[in-house]
Amino acid sequence: MRIKLCVLFGGKSVEHEVSIISALQAIASLDQTKYDIIPVYITKNSEFYTSFECSCIEEYKNIPALLKKSTRCILMNIDGKVRLMRFPFKKFGSNVISDVDIAFPIVHGTNVEDGTLQGYLKTLGLPFVGCDVTASAVGMDKYVMKTVLKDNGVPVLDCLRFIASDFAEPEKIIAKTKEKIGFPAIVKPVNLGSSVGISVAHDEDGLKKSLDDAFKFATVVLIERAITDLTEINCSVCGDTDEAFASECEQPAKSDEILSYENKYLQGGGSKKTGAKTGGAKTGSTKGGMASLARKIPADITPERREEIRSMAVKAFKVLGCNGVSRIDFMIDGETDKVYLNEINTIPGSLSFYLWEPIGVPYSKLLDKMIELALKRKREDDSIVFSFETNILSGNFSFGSSQKGGKLGSKLGSKN
Repeated sequence: MRIKLCVLFGGKSVEHEVSIISALQAIASLDQTKYDIIPVYITKNSEFYTSFECSCIEEYKNIPALLKKSTRCILMNIDGKVRLMRFPFKKFGSNVISDVDIAFPIVHGTNVEDGTLQGYLKTLGLPFVGCDVTASAVGMDKYVMKTVLKDNGVPVLDCLRFIASDFAEPEKIIAKTKEKIGFPAIVKPVNLGSSVGISVAHDEDGLKKSLDDAFKFATVVLIERAITDLTEINCSVCGDTDEAFASECEQPAKSDEILSYENKYLQGGGSKKTGAKTGGAKTGSTKGGMASLARKIPADITPERREEIRSMAVKAFKVLGCNGVSRIDFMIDGETDKVYLNEINTIPGSLSFYLWEPIGVPYSKLLDKMIELALKRKREDDSIVFSFETNILSGNFSFGSSQKGGKLGSKLGSKN
């Protein structure tokens, strides 16, 4: 019997469109003999929709038309079984669209990758692929991530953290930056990916402009030293806290001072069509997104440096409590020859399949492994006791009128 796999993508995030591409790439590569795939598109208003058309990339050129072809839905736990239900409920007939065995969130950015969606799935009791709530939240918050990694001996750049209200007195931010960081400096939102809102400031005026841009996307920003002689190296890790393995390393090319959103998604070779059967028909997907970025694989580094980075990536993955596949981005300072961990992507674009294929791991097998790891975590969670028998509610308590239901009870239909 095939596993009923609910693939969730989209969401209220600046990386909404990238998530669609990543998810449909994965759907095209999943083994159709093992999985009954249920695509669930999350709109920018956080509404869930499902249909065969949701698995077709061409349909996203006109999303309003796509939604008219699709069924709005919600996930519900009914008698211990999670089901995808149509919403609003119709009065007659079944509202069940499908049972769901496991969820596969392929989402990027705030409100979805940061533990929010993972917490929803955990509350439902639905096993899901990827990092749990804590690892997702820590991985998204660059400041918390740096703190945890630094405490565990993983090298990261020092930074300054500012909140939106600090920007009311930008001269204080500028003075502290000049004292602690210097110029050039990188300004970045604390919880975004895909290089959104990130820029380099070379002087005080540039810093004001960078802060203004970053605070448009987040309420907390970081400022850190910009490495002028910079080589960026990325490495993916697959596994869990028990056992994890590193992929090949890549060296992304960039045409700007930093690897920008445009570098990642709007340049580098266009798209390449692939197809996969879902529900008896063929879906269109694309090898665009992160897979089309201009890069060197393997990276142009020494074997010793390669193993240093791969080892550091596995250590960081385990320290942060990750699960499934993550991509970890590093920086090499050419002036000091030091390596720093820059950030982790707990649900990387394209799930970093292009870093695994060079070492003999096809994308379909990588996806299988991620699902196996999620089911393993579910078995481990099921062995933990989450209830404690107590007679505390048999005591005498008095909470005023609410004890008899009161006004609240009457509104809710209380029979007291």
